[in-house]
Amino acid sequence: MLATSKRIEQSAGRTVFGNDANGYAEGRPDYPARVYDILRTTCGAGPSTQVFEIGPGTGQATEKLLDLGCTVTAIEPDNRLADVLRAKCKSKTPGHLSVHIAAFEDVDFPDATFDLGIAATSFHWLEQESALAMVKRLLKPGGQWAMWWTIFGDSTREDGFQRRTRSLFANLWRSPSRDSESQVPFALDAETRKAQLRGAGFTSVSHEVIHWATTQTTSQVLALTSTFSPVAQLAQEEREILMEKLERIADSEFGGVVARNFVTVVYTASCRSDT
Repeated sequence: MLATSKRIEQSAGRTVFGNDANGYAEGRPDYPARVYDILRTTCGAGPSTQVFEIGPGTGQATEKLLDLGCTVTAIEPDNRLADVLRAKCKSKTPGHLSVHIAAFEDVDFPDATFDLGIAATSFHWLEQESALAMVKRLLKPGGQWAMWWTIFGDSTREDGFQRRTRSLFANLWRSPSRDSESQVPFALDAETRKAQLRGAGFTSVSHEVIHWATTQTTSQVLALTSTFSPVAQLAQEEREILMEKLERIADSEFGGVVARNFVTVVYTASCRSDT
């Protein structure tokens, strides 16, 4: 039986990833193309769409929204991540990105300002009831909301590297994306997520689970792992020991190229028009 680990406080999400902002940008893979299909077809993302993004980090999703022609208001609490985000998106359409250095709870935009709100692998760092109420307040009547997460492992088709390395992560502190070792991950708890959306007054609530596979070199495995909050908040010596173990396994047992199975879960909902 795995030992129970401590849970990282939600407030830590405002700073833990910025300790290595460039490493985060390089380590995190893009989301599957299907995510952006959903944003276009279900959420209407495109030219003239006014979007707010919660916790954009270094802009993995922001860049794609700008490519779709959206105007994006990015709400990022860590100025180190925001600096990388601005640099990444500098060549995009001028005037289509504004970055606000603030926690989402602290922003003060007028009601009914945006057509679309999104949170890409960030919404678990917020108190759900109050954050959803604020999301709904910021959306225009008929506006759309999308939140999604990538889970770096797939319990329905566990890959060899995940099985081999699971024990290395067993005693680390838990992200809010995992309530405990024995419970369903936050993103996969569809009934709870959808009930919370309906409870906040959203309609047309839906979700889609996207299973996908990729291969990673040893260096890519290490870069991605270093972005996980339980790893990022480790003391340097502990983090280096973990990375050395992962490196040995990836190189000696998997030949330096690791096949991985991931899952991305997307939730969408509409803001009911006032009648």
